Amino acid sequence: RFFASPSDSLAVLAAQAKSIKWFKDRGGLAACARSMPTSRALDRVAEKQSIECYETPTGWKFFGNLMELKQPFLCGEESFGTGADHVREKDGLWAALAWLSVLADNEGMSVGDVVKQHWKEYGRDLYCRHDYEEVASEGAQAMMAHLGSLIGSDVLPDPDLESVSSFSYVDPLDSSSTENQGMILAFAGGGRCVFRLSGTGSAGATVR
Repeated sequence: RFFASPSDSLAVLAAQAKSIKWFKDRGGLAACARSMPTSRALDRVAEKQSIECYETPTGWKFFGNLMELKQPFLCGEESFGTGADHVREKDGLWAALAWLSVLADNEGMSVGDVVKQHWKEYGRDLYCRHDYEEVASEGAQAMMAHLGSLIGSDVLPDPDLESVSSFSYVDPLDSSSTENQGMILAFAGGGRCVFRLSGTGSAGATVR
């Protein structure tokens, strides 16, 4: 069995957009977007194909405004939510049909074959997500505060850690600002570790 991560799935759909009727019939993909914790596999596809790529906070509402700027539009997040500008919401059925279109255009290839071929052309992003649910809220807040104290510091706890930053976002359509959407630890070689407090847990705090 082969598992395609949410990040790889989104990047493959962008790279194979001409196999997807919604994009093909409208001249190809014009822009794409991913949530900040999603790997940057999508960014390399966008760069190679000369299309705009946006990085947003987690939450589908942030993709909605971007759909007004450029179409056709593809977007996705780290929890497998995927969609396009046909509806301002994630659409799993559409994503499954999009993948079937990709497989139909790559006759004889499996999902794993398509993803591995994608890695050969665009490179591979190793991606892993850990969810810590129902942790003590005070401890979670203290951890985030400690990471925040490292922002701009010249003395970091790991020699490969290059910077710590707090992700903020300015909507390009209405200029609204969204602050403190997660802490990003950037490492030498392009690696990232993202810490984010989620409001979707049932009790206590959820650290993703």
